[in-house]
Amino acid sequence: MNTCKDCAKSKLVKILKKYQNKPNEAIHCLQEVQECFGYVPEEFLSEISKALNVPEAELYGIITFYALFRLTPKAKYNIDVCMGTACFIQGADGLVEELERTLDIKMGESTKDGKFALTNTRCVGCCGMAPVLTVNGEVHGKVKRDQIKGILENLK
Repeated sequence: MNTCKDCAKSKLVKILKKYQNKPNEAIHCLQEVQECFGYVPEEFLSEISKALNVPEAELYGIITFYALFRLTPKAKYNIDVCMGTACFIQGADGLVEELERTLDIKMGESTKDGKFALTNTRCVGCCGMAPVLTVNGEVHGKVKRDQIKGILENLK
């Protein structure tokens, strides 16, 4: 009987066959893994490393450098706080503090129930609405700390 883990393993093996001993294809391989699973599971890094002949640390560096990669599954509600200059000056750091306190997670983490994930982003192009946060791409502008609870409650 196949388990989900067996299915995941067979999908990974299929992807890695295409990139076997092709270290210059690391980004493409990671993109395909993420496309398949929705993120790049950390437990796969060792196998990807061996297949590509690229050190695990280098893969981790690629994943953490490029914003398009994730090491954790997406949450139901992905909250991105803009930390661009205008938003930062207008108090985005306070929004982060309030979100971390309210959700009981740190930046880059997800809640245990997988409902919320908190990340930061650079300018989203809404400087006139600073500070800005997005929830699954929906922009919330001129957000104040005391509005965080209401924004989160409206998502439930």
